[in-house]
Amino acid sequence: MTPLMATHTITLIPGDGIGPEVTNAVLRILAATGVSIEWERHDAGVTAFERTGHALPPPLIESIRRNKVALKGPVTTPIAEGFTSVNVGLRKALDLYANLRPVWNLPGVPSKFTGIDLVIVRENTEDLYAGLEHEVVPGVVESLKIITERASTRIAEFAFTHARRHGRKSVTAIHKANIMKLGDGLFLECVRTVARAFPDVRYDEKIVDAACMHLVMDPAKFDVLVMPNLYGDIVSDLCAGLVGGLGVVGAANLGTEIGVFEAVHGSAPDIAGKGLANPMALLLSSVMMLRHIDEGQAAERVMRALGRVLDQGLARTRDLGGTSSTLGFADAVCQAMPE
Repeated sequence: MTPLMATHTITLIPGDGIGPEVTNAVLRILAATGVSIEWERHDAGVTAFERTGHALPPPLIESIRRNKVALKGPVTTPIAEGFTSVNVGLRKALDLYANLRPVWNLPGVPSKFTGIDLVIVRENTEDLYAGLEHEVVPGVVESLKIITERASTRIAEFAFTHARRHGRKSVTAIHKANIMKLGDGLFLECVRTVARAFPDVRYDEKIVDAACMHLVMDPAKFDVLVMPNLYGDIVSDLCAGLVGGLGVVGAANLGTEIGVFEAVHGSAPDIAGKGLANPMALLLSSVMMLRHIDEGQAAERVMRALGRVLDQGLARTRDLGGTSSTLGFADAVCQAMPE
C-alpha cells in the first residue's frame, strides 16, 4: 500500500500590484511538482488596508505563527507617507532576524559577470530599520540606529553556520566602524567573537563603501557576506544587479522557527494585470521554501526545469528580451519539468 503524501499547510500572501499574477504562476509550477500543499490565503499591504484598515492584519500574523512557513508576493510600500512597510512589520512581529539572499548566475540571463555565487546574510530586526524617528524641532529629524549584542551575535552565528553547512569557504563582515565606532564597532566585536568558534571558515572584514567598489569590480572575491540591516538592504540589491536584477533573485526571512519566502522586487503597479511580469524571483524563493520544508527533490526538479527553459530559450518574459506572458513562462517550466 502506497503511503499517503504528507500535506504542508503554508500561508500564502499574494501581495498587490503584480503580486497575484506572479503568485498564481508560481502556484502552477509548485502544483506540477506533486508536492501536497494546502494554502491559507491572506492579504497584506494596499489590498488589506483598503479592506480592513490594517496593512498587516492580525489573522495573517496568526496564520504564519501557526503554519511556521509563508510564501509572499511583492507588496507596495508607500514612500514618505501612508502605512509603514509590511516587510519590516512582518520581520518585527515574527522575529525573522535573518534575511538570506543567495545570488548566482542563471543560464541565459544577461549579466556583466559570470561565475557569481554569493550569499548575503542581513540582520533583519534593528539598525535604522527599527523605525525610531522623531522631529527634534521643526526642520530637524532624528533617526536612531540600534545595534545590540544579541542581534549581532545571532546573525553572525547564522552566517557562519550557513557557511559551514553549505561548504562555503569564507565570511566577510561588512561595516562602517571607522565612523560609527560604537554601533558598528559592537557589531564587529560580536562577529569576531563568533568567528573564533569557526576556525574552518576564513573570516575577514570590509568597510561598506569599499566592499561595494570591490563587488562591482571583482565579485568573485566574496563568498558569504554578513552585515547590519541597512547595509544589507543596499548590498543585496547591488549584488542582484550583478546577475540580472531583482527579478532573478530569491530571498528568505528566517527566524528560530518561522520562514517567510518572498520576491524582493517591487509590486510594479504600472504593469499589473497585463501578464508581463516575470515570476522568476518568487519561483526561486519558493525553491528555497521547498528545501526548507524538506522537499529537496521537488526543489531540484524545479531548478532543472527552469535551467532548461532559460538555457534553451524556451520562454522569456519581456524583461529578459522575450515575449512570453507570466503564465506562459510558468507553463514552459511545467512542461520542462522532469518526471
